[in-house]
Amino acid sequence: MLYESLVVFAVAFFAGLAFYGATQGRLSGNTRLAFQLYLFLVLGAYFIVCWSRGGRTLPMQTWKMRVVRRDNLPLGVVRATLRYALAWPSLLLLGVGFFWAFFDRDRQFLHDRLAGTRIVMMDDARP
Repeated sequence: MLYESLVVFAVAFFAGLAFYGATQGRLSGNTRLAFQLYLFLVLGAYFIVCWSRGGRTLPMQTWKMRVVRRDNLPLGVVRATLRYALAWPSLLLLGVGFFWAFFDRDRQFLHDRLAGTRIVMMDDARP
């Protein structure tokens, strides 16, 4: 998760820089809300594209992990979008959805359990 946060920071930083330049540095009121929505969508695009095309982000490639459906088939765009949407409450509720993995019988995050996905090592997943 540390590696993933570094990549997410870089994506959000450069996307934010572009938005900041486009708005000439005016981030107040409705522009601030639009900025937050913009970052949510940009990060969503990053994760959804990575998960639906190959099942992994760059840090997941480094650790030889892949996200797949319960039946080991690749995620489609819809399931990747669902996983992304469910990960936000997991994170925003003090990370409770991530700590869930410590108590889950299969060591899955709560959003993976709800989305019907799981993280596997590359040797355990179909190519």
